[in-house]
Amino acid sequence: MHRFYIAPENWQPDALVLTGTEAHHCRNVLRLEPTDKVVVFNGQGREITAEILPGDTTDVRLRKLHDAQTPPLRCRITLGQAIPKGKNMDLIVQKAVEIGAAEIAPILSDRTIVRLDEESAASKQAKWQTVAVEAAKQCGQNWLPQVQTPQTLALFFKDHRGFDLQLIGSLQSDAVHLKKILEQFSAEHGDRPKNVLMLVGPEGDFTPAELSLARSQGCRPITLGPIVLRVETASIYCLSILSYELLV
Repeated sequence: MHRFYIAPENWQPDALVLTGTEAHHCRNVLRLEPTDKVVVFNGQGREITAEILPGDTTDVRLRKLHDAQTPPLRCRITLGQAIPKGKNMDLIVQKAVEIGAAEIAPILSDRTIVRLDEESAASKQAKWQTVAVEAAKQCGQNWLPQVQTPQTLALFFKDHRGFDLQLIGSLQSDAVHLKKILEQFSAEHGDRPKNVLMLVGPEGDFTPAELSLARSQGCRPITLGPIVLRVETASIYCLSILSYELLV
């Protein structure tokens, strides 16, 4: 069945309505008709199987058939991603949703080619959040990751606290394999981390000053292997390993 997103503030299980682009996609693109069955989700774990009701308005009214709650993943993974050039951020957001990230924080690194003023940053955030919604619809993810407004690494650390484990992909010689860090964490705490930050730098890596800042905030550098990866590959690589080790 086709999936549609209804934001939490508009989520009314007994009066479900598709509006705006979701209604347009349902009615005019997919050409779904009354009595057709669809699935709607609110990005906070709730999912409802519903039936399209008759109506001649631009909105699409639905009747609830079955209500379900999806439990959150066992570990909350935040991806702090230095914004790459071109459309690679779209790809990273899409794959981060599919792999199970809970939050995506675009970082304006000193080596980030993209420069954004306040208005442009808000526009980018809205665009990437739409990419996240579309990815969640496609892959069946009922917990929608929030894409934050782009900010510098210093501002990110000012706003984010409470991680069990903080990691940063690094080309430095003292970077440690993730498996070793997770083994040390489990030995010290008797369990795997439940709230993890994964920082991935831009082309050319974070600057020494940014790496120093990250270390001062408790980030542990991890190696991504002997081959230098492209930014989008590094993000998918890191999230895949964390998903395998921590989400199941």
